[in-house]
Amino acid sequence: MYLQHLQLHQFRNYAGQSVEFAAPKTILVGANAQGKSNLLEAVELLSTLKSHRTSRDRDLVQEGSAAAQITAALQRDSGPLDLTLTLRANGRRTLSVNSETVRRHLDFLGHINMVQFSSLDLDLVRGGPGTRRNWLDTVLIQLEPVYAYLWQQYQQVLKQRNAFLKQRRAHPERPPDAAQLPLWDQQLASMGARVIQRRYRMLKRLAPLAQKWHHTISGQQEQLVLAYAPNITHDPEQPDHLYGEFLAQIEARAGAEYHQGITLTGPHRDEVDLLINETPARQYGSQGQQRTLVLALKLAELQLIEEIIGEPPLLLLDDVLAELDLNRQNQLLAAIQERFQTLITTTHLGAFEAKWLDSAQVLTVEKGQIQL
Repeated sequence: MYLQHLQLHQFRNYAGQSVEFAAPKTILVGANAQGKSNLLEAVELLSTLKSHRTSRDRDLVQEGSAAAQITAALQRDSGPLDLTLTLRANGRRTLSVNSETVRRHLDFLGHINMVQFSSLDLDLVRGGPGTRRNWLDTVLIQLEPVYAYLWQQYQQVLKQRNAFLKQRRAHPERPPDAAQLPLWDQQLASMGARVIQRRYRMLKRLAPLAQKWHHTISGQQEQLVLAYAPNITHDPEQPDHLYGEFLAQIEARAGAEYHQGITLTGPHRDEVDLLINETPARQYGSQGQQRTLVLALKLAELQLIEEIIGEPPLLLLDDVLAELDLNRQNQLLAAIQERFQTLITTTHLGAFEAKWLDSAQVLTVEKGQIQL
C-alpha cells in the first residue's frame, strides 16, 4: 500500500494544498500549530472516517467555508485507487471511491489501512477505560470494516434504552410502557454480544504480538499482560452462551439501573487490562515503562494489520519521537525500515540520523502551506 497523492481543500488551516509523496518516508517539519498534525488527521479520516481530535465535522471545515474536501490517490496490490471525502459544516458527508459516490460507510472503509502513534497515545495507559475502548475499536475497524456498523447499531440501541430508563426515573407517576424494556434488552444483548466477540477475538491475536515486542524493547526485563476485561462475565470460549449471560446480567443490575437511570451492562463499559510484571501499568508504571508499553502496542498493530490485510499499513507518527528516548527511537525506526510508508511530524530534524534524512522526503509546513 502506498499513498501517492493527497489534496486538501478548506480543511483545517489548509485553504488548498496538494502533496506528492515521493519517498517511503516523509518528514513534515515545522513549528507547532502550523498544520503538520492536520495533514495526518486527513489521512486518519480517509482510513477510519473518524478523527481522534474531534467528533464534529464543523471543526474540520475551515472557518468561513461551507465544506472541506480530502482527496487521495494510492496504489494497492489490487491496483490504483482514488478516494474523496467531503465534509460539511452543517450537513452530511459525501464519500466517493474511484469517482463513484458510495452511500454506506462500509463501502469506503478498509481502502486505507494505517496505524497512528502520537503523544496522545500515552493516554492508552494513563487514561480511563474509554480511551482503551476507542483504541480497540479503531484497530477493529481497520481489520473488519463491518465492525463500524455493528458498533453504531449498538450505540443507537444504547441511546434509546438510556432514554427509556431516564424517562422512567424522571416520571415515576406516569412511566413509559414497561413492555418496551424487554425489547431494548434483547436488542442490546444481541448487538452487544457481537461487539464483545469481535473485541475478544482481535485482542487474542494482538496480545502475543504486543508481549513479544514489549519483551524485546524492555531488554527482556519485563513481561506484559494484555487482557480483555468485558463488562459481561462469561466464558469467551463458549460464545453461544454470551447472549443468555448478557440478559441475565441485565436482570441482575435492574435495580441499580432503575435508581441511576442509565444502562450499566454492556461493552460500552468494557476495560482492557494492561499489566507490567503483574502490576497495573496505569497505577504503578514509570513514564519509561508506559512509553515502552504504548510503543509495543503500536508495533503489534502494524504487524497484525499486515498479517490480516496482506499489505503493510501506513504509519503516522505525530511528534512522537520527542516522547521516546534513544533506545526506543532506535527500536521503532529499526522496526519500520523500508516496509512501511511513514509520515512523521517533528519540530526539528535533530532526532533523525543522517541516513534517515538522506532517504526521506522532507517537507516544511508553515501556516497551512507545504514546501519542499
